[in-house]
Amino acid sequence: MAEKPVNKSAAPRSNVRVIGWCLGSVAGMFAFGFALVPLYDVFCDITGINGKTSGRYESTEISAADMDRTIKVQFLAQNGPGMPWIFRPVDRSVEVHPGEPTTINFYAENPTGLDMVGQAVPSLSPSEGTLYFHKTECFCFNQQPLAAGQNTEMPLVFIVDPDLPDYITKLTLSYTLYDQGEPQAALKNTTINDNG
Repeated sequence: MAEKPVNKSAAPRSNVRVIGWCLGSVAGMFAFGFALVPLYDVFCDITGINGKTSGRYESTEISAADMDRTIKVQFLAQNGPGMPWIFRPVDRSVEVHPGEPTTINFYAENPTGLDMVGQAVPSLSPSEGTLYFHKTECFCFNQQPLAAGQNTEMPLVFIVDPDLPDYITKLTLSYTLYDQGEPQAALKNTTINDNG
């Protein structure tokens, strides 16, 4: 009985193909992971899910305030990991009429001996309210530098849209303050010193 010849080159070619598929899959998953964050941000901005509030609100329409309706807006503040600042709302809550601009302040203090830069990230609940909560001015739009021992009050100007559904009578806006590393001024001084 004749034995079938064994094709020894088929096994290495098959292994190369499997390794190629595996490496391609890993690269694809890696690229998908990078694309997921911006896609998630866009999805949250469009749907209002996860309480992410939109950026600066600019409107050419001036709507009259609904004086027959009152919405309670509560404010919370917390520090991100490793952020040593004192950070809190000056007023814990306000009652507003939809359509009227309201200004409140947050207090920040850098009790350390170092100049620092902070960045506040907002979140709103219930998440359905994000489509109807508009910030016209907010300290969260920019990084906040504070020198060692310095304190400041940071303004927030917002409007609750008159189209806010009737079943929503209370909104909670919370900010998490994160340390943004070395302040730009310190980096600039280091560059000047390095260049002589």
